[in-house]
Amino acid sequence: MDMTAQAFVDMPASDHGLKIFSSCPVSAQAQSERCIRELQEFARASEGAGHEGALVFTDNSQLDPWLVSQIIVESTERLCPLVAIQPAYMHPYSVAKMIASFAHLYGRRLYLNMVAGGFKNDLLALNDLTPHDERYARLLEYTTVIQSLLRTADPVSFEGRYYKVTNLKLTPPLPAELMPGVLVSGSSEAGMDAARQLKATAVEYPKPPAEYADALSANPAARGIRIGVIARSEDAEAWSVARARYPEDRKGQLTHQLAMKVSDSSWHQQLSELGKTEAGAENPYWLVPFQNYKAVCPFLVGSYDRVAEEVARYVDVGYRTFILDVPASVEEMRHTGVVFERAVARCVAA
Repeated sequence: MDMTAQAFVDMPASDHGLKIFSSCPVSAQAQSERCIRELQEFARASEGAGHEGALVFTDNSQLDPWLVSQIIVESTERLCPLVAIQPAYMHPYSVAKMIASFAHLYGRRLYLNMVAGGFKNDLLALNDLTPHDERYARLLEYTTVIQSLLRTADPVSFEGRYYKVTNLKLTPPLPAELMPGVLVSGSSEAGMDAARQLKATAVEYPKPPAEYADALSANPAARGIRIGVIARSEDAEAWSVARARYPEDRKGQLTHQLAMKVSDSSWHQQLSELGKTEAGAENPYWLVPFQNYKAVCPFLVGSYDRVAEEVARYVDVGYRTFILDVPASVEEMRHTGVVFERAVARCVAA
């Protein structure tokens, strides 16, 4: 991925209550001698695009997300890593200690993307056989311990089904203004309930905007979506780019089908059902990258104005956080920036 182009003017989205996160390239796939430079270039481009932060993934095949986050922080002035946190990898005290350490060393706020599950084979390798809904019950306790440690300078005691701490004190204490934002998958009822109890942002893999008849329930503190965007000045050009970048791939389709058979993920099932709808100029919602195992979210494809209209409709029903798929280039970030500028303008005009 070429991230060497000059960054561009901040998008005004944050001025209107929207938070936009980019997604970090899969760092473990980069050649070791180029990895740090590519991460630095990505982080600077994301900050130049006016993004709130950048999602840093975690699973058995990724680099450590805390080390990747350190590179992001050291390469930028204000970009906030959105660190994926999986309870199987780290005790909640260690997470709180890392957050407090980042705050003490860099004065930077972090966001936490609390992950209840993961790839089935990863969980099996870690001997994590916890059923789907129980993973969210565990995640609720896990995040509660983290938040409790971060919110006070006093010793913390907690006893739940999965975690117990007694008179545990966090040093150094976290400044209140650097308390991390928390995001939780909200694609299942168990996930939505956990987000509601934690007052976290519930992140979903959205349906097409036309399928939302009414505004979203206000029960969670906030709601967000994860999408990809491919937009150009004209519909035909955008679709040409999209289909060239994500061609039909029989091997990818078979991998997707196999993943469907072993996955207990609610969003995986929901997107697969939505994939039966035909996309095109009149319907920018596109799932071919997901169906061919090239992406894990729906895409919006079309002209700047057409895609901006769809983004504005998501905002209208109540989504305020957008996590964007891994960008193909800085140039792609520019195109996406135009979409959000126009979407914000539509919302303001309305």
